Amino acid sequence: MKKICVVTGSRAEYGLLRWVLEGINKSKLLDLQLIVTGMHLLPEFGLTVNSIEKDGFYIDKKIEMLLSSDTPVGITKSMGIGLIGFAEALNELKPDLLLVLGDRFEILTAANAALLARIPIAHIHGGESTTGAIDEAIRHSITKMSHIHFVASRTYKNRVIQLGEHPDSVYTVGGLGIDNFIKLNLLDKNSLEKEIEFKLKKINLLITFHPVTLENNTSKYQMRELLCSLTDLQETGLIFTMPNADTDSKVLFEMIQDFVQKNKNAKVFSSLGQLRYLSCIKYVDAVIGNSSSGLIEVPYLKKPTINIGDRQKGRLKADSVIECEPERLSINKAIKKALSNSFKTKIKDCINPYGDGGGSEKIVKIIEGYNLNNLLKKNFYNILQ
Repeated sequence: MKKICVVTGSRAEYGLLRWVLEGINKSKLLDLQLIVTGMHLLPEFGLTVNSIEKDGFYIDKKIEMLLSSDTPVGITKSMGIGLIGFAEALNELKPDLLLVLGDRFEILTAANAALLARIPIAHIHGGESTTGAIDEAIRHSITKMSHIHFVASRTYKNRVIQLGEHPDSVYTVGGLGIDNFIKLNLLDKNSLEKEIEFKLKKINLLITFHPVTLENNTSKYQMRELLCSLTDLQETGLIFTMPNADTDSKVLFEMIQDFVQKNKNAKVFSSLGQLRYLSCIKYVDAVIGNSSSGLIEVPYLKKPTINIGDRQKGRLKADSVIECEPERLSINKAIKKALSNSFKTKIKDCINPYGDGGGSEKIVKIIEGYNLNNLLKKNFYNILQ
């Protein structure tokens, strides 16, 4: 059996990997090894490691790496700690393949350790572009360390090939988050309200806003502009999920908590978990912020997404996504458009560029049949002009 080691460091990433993990677990050809790290292990981010274990997955290694600092120096030190932990874990587990997803710094450390340990790497959701965040450079760096690539669209496949990866190693599988809508039984409205202890109003918004990591000292200003826009919506239900553990995230935590304390129509969650989060998407009128979920998963339900600023700039977007500047007037205008009947009617037939699901099964099937021998030495694939 092929030993497949999967790494997860955040709630969002685990939500995308959930059904890949399930498929590997059930496979007669694959043996799942699971490493949990990053935000999963911290109480302030909801201690989501408990959700992973509740889903029935055995965790082979827990790597604590995040320091209680959101400065560039603190995060860099966290990466150093993570590199040591991954080196030790991979040396003990000795997987045949490391499977990682996305573009967070925790995943970069795992890929670095695997590269030095001569362990082949398979990467999910490569080839995407987000010019407003350090994720862009991290994602492409992991691509160059990887040997098998599972991408969300043909556009992203072409970009991975442009980076010098052989076309035969790149597979278009679609966005993995869509599988959750297909496989999970979402909560009905009454059950959701009981689960989150929040009575939905006639109009509701789901808000997730992360720091824009390639901009200096803009997080506080941008969050202030967003909150000013939301202040006037006293009759609207506002459901916040906290930002990731990125540079300047702590000030956003404090601002959101202060806002929620002063506004009875708002509630905040460190982590909603996949079932509650996706159920919220089903019942809210729009999603607002700068999370990739608003671009990849939300369009599947034909819901409006208000995408603020440059954090996701460069990603493929459905017609249901409204772009706006991180300024209150622009945000106000976008909210008004998203809630209008004309826009809701317009997007009923919108096409999601990330597909209609099934990516998790495709990944498991490809890995089952893949010859993992002799992958380490790869040639740079030159595109003929």
